Amino acid sequence: MTEGPGGVSNSGVSTSSLFSCAIAVMAKASAAGRTKTRLCPQLSPHEAAAFNTAFVQDIVGNIFAAGALSRITPYVAYGPAGAGHFFDALLPPGVGRIEAALPGFGACLRATMGHLFALGHPAAAVLNADSPTLPPAILAELADTLARPGERAVLGPSTDGGYYVLGLKTPRWRLFEDIDWSTERVCQQTLERASEIGLDVHLLPPWYDVDDAAALRLLHGEIIQAVPFGTSGLQRGAARHTERLMRRLLATQDLAERLGLPTELPSGIPQRRAS
Repeated sequence: MTEGPGGVSNSGVSTSSLFSCAIAVMAKASAAGRTKTRLCPQLSPHEAAAFNTAFVQDIVGNIFAAGALSRITPYVAYGPAGAGHFFDALLPPGVGRIEAALPGFGACLRATMGHLFALGHPAAAVLNADSPTLPPAILAELADTLARPGERAVLGPSTDGGYYVLGLKTPRWRLFEDIDWSTERVCQQTLERASEIGLDVHLLPPWYDVDDAAALRLLHGEIIQAVPFGTSGLQRGAARHTERLMRRLLATQDLAERLGLPTELPSGIPQRRAS
């Protein structure tokens, strides 16, 4: 394994890929009690960690699917420090790795963007690890928009007031300054920073983060009941790992009851209740 600038692992990433838009998933190595803790107590700590793993796998899969529509290279920017072995075992070939374990989320985003531009990519984006059903067509739109002439940012608003993706053509560090991270003000403040520096912003369709019980119910509606999210009409990401995990927990655990869902699966198989 070779290391690129700033701790970037280039294993599996070809030189020709550097002429594409880089999209880096901001991910944490799964650990019970340390990842996706806002999904508890509806989920156990081990179940929450398992969903974290499935989300990362599915989001990377969505980037690969988008790569069939536009020129995109996938990366995972991860923490905590020293967790590279987790992602080496988890990720398929062709995914670059960046250790991004700095104090503060904004610093991690900025460092990741800096690494991607230092590698020579003409455009770069940071993507959340909480939206496993995000349509690949949205990521392709991001890459295509950044490939057009003219300076701009591309922003995907989250329904909770944050954003699920931010793409740039050149480093614009003001977009990461004076932001109240992990609040409902993140997207609006980012737009304000863009306005301050005269940067045009292309807005993508809104999507949702799976970070609480209500979002888990929304996710269940999408992948189990085939209820479309939003009004874009775009085909959702496959989310195969997430769907497999959710179906297993619905069939073998009392997940439906914990989420306040009907206690019978769509197939007619009754949900097992906790004894």
